[in-house]
This record gives sequence, C-alpha cells and structure tokens, in this order.
Amino acid sequence: MVLRLGQKAPEFSLPDADQEMRSLGEFTKVGPVVLAFFPFAFSGVCDKEMCIFRDGFGALQEAGAQLVGISVDSSYALKAFAQTYNLQFPLLSDFNKKVVKLYGVLQNPWVGLGYKGVAKRSVMVIDQRGMLRYRWVTDVPTDEPPYAEVMKAARKLSS
Repeated sequence: MVLRLGQKAPEFSLPDADQEMRSLGEFTKVGPVVLAFFPFAFSGVCDKEMCIFRDGFGALQEAGAQLVGISVDSSYALKAFAQTYNLQFPLLSDFNKKVVKLYGVLQNPWVGLGYKGVAKRSVMVIDQRGMLRYRWVTDVPTDEPPYAEVMKAARKLSS
C-alpha cells in the first residue's frame, strides 16, 4: 500500500523506548506529527539522521509539530539509542513490522545483507486531522531526508 497526499494516515499503536503504548491519535491531538521511519538504531546514517532531527527538534516544537521516530528495533535497543544520542522525542518500536507495512515503507530484503524487513528511510508529515500532507521515501538506505523540506511542511501545517 502506498499512501498518497491527502489520504488519511493509518492509525497505529506501538511501544516506545519505555514500553509505553503510544498512538498516532495521541500525537495528532496535540498538533502536526512528523513520523521519521529509519532502518536501524546504531547504524551510521540513522544515527546521523536522528541527531539532525534532535538538533532541529526545537524548531519543530516552535512550529507546533511533534517528531516521532519509528524503526523495527526493539524497545530496549531504542532506549539505549535515545540515551546514547540524547534523543528527547519518542522512538517507537515496530518490531513486528505492522506499521511499516501499513505505511508502505517496508524494505525487504535490505541492502543485500539478507535482513528481512526493515523500515525504508522515510518521513511523513501528518496534520491534526490525521491526513498525510508530506511524504518522502527512499529505497537507498544511505540517502538522508530533505530536512529543510520536512521543516517547511511542518511549519506550513502550524500556520
């Protein structure tokens, strides 16, 4: 399934790094949501990406948006990842790969290494009504999202 702009984003509930269940609806009640799907914690480009989002997190918050990272890593790995890089936004574990399938961002196999099912590096911006307003997806794990575009999309929803 490929989500299209203007389409309702699928609702989900996933455990965060503290094993608390968090839902898309919980986040959209507060404001726009930036969902950043990433393949693996502690894997070079993913580390860099989450740190760039961490460093721009204040600007996202000022724009009224929330940032949520999602990967197929376990909650335990995500907790260590958050602590190592001082990530102050929720990281959700899609260990069973349900949400990456719902959002059409399942990469299977991954980079010729034989891994079965990780998240494609991708970013979705969802408005308060749960509608998809921005979508960026890559099949190349070393590609990084266009951070300025993501910020612009989030700011646009907060105006």
